Amino acid sequence: MSRRYDCSDPMERTRGIAEAVSAVRRGELIVLPTDTVYGVGADAFTPSAVTGLLNAKGRGRNMPPPVLVGSVRAATALIEDLGTYGQDLIDEFWPGALTIVCRANPNLMWDLGETKGTVAVRMPMDTLAVELLKETGPLAVSSANLSGRPAARDADEAEEMLGDSVEVYLDGGRVAQGEASTIVDLTGPIPRLLRLGAISEDRIRAVVGVLLTDEDDIKPDDDIKPDDDTASEVGKPLDPETPASDEARPEHGDGGAANGAQRGEPAVADTRPSPRKDEPGTAS
Repeated sequence: MSRRYDCSDPMERTRGIAEAVSAVRRGELIVLPTDTVYGVGADAFTPSAVTGLLNAKGRGRNMPPPVLVGSVRAATALIEDLGTYGQDLIDEFWPGALTIVCRANPNLMWDLGETKGTVAVRMPMDTLAVELLKETGPLAVSSANLSGRPAARDADEAEEMLGDSVEVYLDGGRVAQGEASTIVDLTGPIPRLLRLGAISEDRIRAVVGVLLTDEDDIKPDDDIKPDDDTASEVGKPLDPETPASDEARPEHGDGGAANGAQRGEPAVADTRPSPRKDEPGTAS
């Protein structure tokens, strides 16, 4: 049976985060608030958990979820190459509503679905989400909703759609933004806008200068489906669109990169996963 925690209460928040961390480590699903919409998350390094996430939403492996991280270091551990503008975009928009798709670290031992060697990564600007992510390490996270329905903006909406498929619901109140993240693909020589979201095209252009767009692929904010969290959801091949999430699961949270090799982290002293170009969007 699902458990729900009112995170506006300090004691409930502490207890809820602890229960969510335990649930993730058992391979179960959790729901958490982010700065965009509510997300449903799973251990990115447990294939059965990722499969459970996709099944709960009614999606297939062709729609791999993006990865949320609690630090830039954690993101870099998941990505093979940030490209020319990746670090500039991270410096300008993280934490925040920008998902970057990059080439994933080939040493990571995970299975997010049909990613074609890429991973979509984001560091959210939500204190509860970041606190949790620093404990769990990278999470595969997609918007908390059934495929085809609007993304949940509070725990009630998430629970109504996902029910007992989720073990722990962290209730952080209603999210103010309620708009999906903007997705930029960094796998090519020139950044490509995959989805318009909370961050405008002009703001992205101000950082990268040249930005490829495709009217057939990019959907204006008003046309974005609430559950569109990944590049694949925008009709793009995840192969070149998303960076490696957190396979070799770099350290749980911000602590050091202990056992990084087991999690797919690069064998570099005290390295944390950092984002790659992405989606999911996360989704949240």
